[in-house]
Amino acid sequence: MECGIEKKMIAEALGTFFLVFFGTGAAVMTLIIAHSVSPAATIGTLGGFADWLAIGLAFGLAGMVSIYIFGKISGAHMNPAVTLGLWISKNISGKDSVLYIIAQCIGAVLASICLYIILGPQAITIGSLGATVPAAGINYFQAMFVEFIGTFFLVLTVMGVAVDKKAEPAVGGFAIGMAIATAIFLLGGITGGCINPARGFGPYLIDFLLGGVNLWNYFPIYIIGPIVGGLLAGFIYQKIAEGTDVCDLPNLFD
Repeated sequence: MECGIEKKMIAEALGTFFLVFFGTGAAVMTLIIAHSVSPAATIGTLGGFADWLAIGLAFGLAGMVSIYIFGKISGAHMNPAVTLGLWISKNISGKDSVLYIIAQCIGAVLASICLYIILGPQAITIGSLGATVPAAGINYFQAMFVEFIGTFFLVLTVMGVAVDKKAEPAVGGFAIGMAIATAIFLLGGITGGCINPARGFGPYLIDFLLGGVNLWNYFPIYIIGPIVGGLLAGFIYQKIAEGTDVCDLPNLFD
């Protein structure tokens, strides 16, 4: 029997919760540990690239496991950009897309609240609950373009390994998790590696409501870049995959 939309929304909220809780939690803990050594330290100050490697893996592994848990219920989008990519390629209705995005944002907000409950005020005063901002020297356009590219890559991966009927279902979660991690390895040091408007929204909202720094002027970067990237990826993949058959392709291993 097909799952009702209510069950799909719960799955989307839970999947996004785990993605944000473990991913942004890793970022916040990295900042708290670095701060205990040097109050001026940021992500990468002490551990260098290894900091972003660990954070990227936290996001990637949390995403991968959540996909294997919830994929059979809702498809485990866990990202409004992914949902919009599937909407433009006609893999989900407009109504369900809106409901999915609402559920994703709720999951991200709840994850940020839980991080504050567990870690206390330092999660805000030191970690800003994992809210993303561009690195020094990165302007608004550069940051938005980087987020666009990272999300474009992620949604293309989703389309190719999970949505395409010719894909092998068993590897979908692993490939998507690795796409998330790979994007954050590079994007982390440039924009914080958001590539997910819900992941951006949860920390921004709760950090602001609980007295954190007002970062909302940066928020359009993490909405416009990912959404445009997701829409374009869904549209392009649909066009290039349309009418192709895996049997038409040469076997590169013969």
